[in-house]
Amino acid sequence: MRWLRKGWHDMLAHLGISLFYGLCFWGMALLMWAVFRNKPEYVMSIISGCVLLGPFLALGLYDVSRQREAGHQPELARSLVCWRSHLGSMGMLVLVLMVLELLWGRASLVVFAVFFNTGMPSTAGVVEAIFNPENWQFVLVYLMVGGVFASLVFGTCVVSIPMILDRDTDAISAGITSLDVVFSHMGVLVLWGAMITMMVIGGVLLWGVGLVVVGPWLGYASWHAYRGTVRWLVSPGAARVN
Repeated sequence: MRWLRKGWHDMLAHLGISLFYGLCFWGMALLMWAVFRNKPEYVMSIISGCVLLGPFLALGLYDVSRQREAGHQPELARSLVCWRSHLGSMGMLVLVLMVLELLWGRASLVVFAVFFNTGMPSTAGVVEAIFNPENWQFVLVYLMVGGVFASLVFGTCVVSIPMILDRDTDAISAGITSLDVVFSHMGVLVLWGAMITMMVIGGVLLWGVGLVVVGPWLGYASWHAYRGTVRWLVSPGAARVN
């Protein structure tokens, strides 16, 4: 897709900055693996936390693409503090996403409790349960619960966070615009979400090393997804979905 191609060009143009953020994403993957080995029942909670943290970590990448698009030279230091002038709006959005995260984590624990009423399984027990054909109901429900909350997070964030960075819009307007974009471009954004999911899964393989590349790449591409789906009206200063 065009968004991925533009994101790839941004990454190649700023390899040092991209490497820094890629290592941050890799660290998140290592954290998830450590939790899975020791407390597998909390994996979905950690995943939800990473889904929450990921877009804000990508905020710096959005700023890099934004500066490059404007013809400026991006700087790592600037990208790390680009949220400061949008603290109010970002704080409100964080609050909403934290509620979703808590609900997601609680729901995942309920799924484990229902299907493993004799106690939480060990890491080996979880792996065995996932690949055991007799536990297809557990896997199906677990994926459905995760899919619902992941869709809510994706729909809320896909446009809102880069929009706040770009136009300093309030969180409510940004969230509404983001959902409007999703419903107006349902097919494209479902495909985009599926591509993100597959690329992240691919990046997580081999101890998450692939996220060093996939993380920054998707961050830059997400900025171009925002620019490709939201067009600003000059006179009233309002956003319109392309």
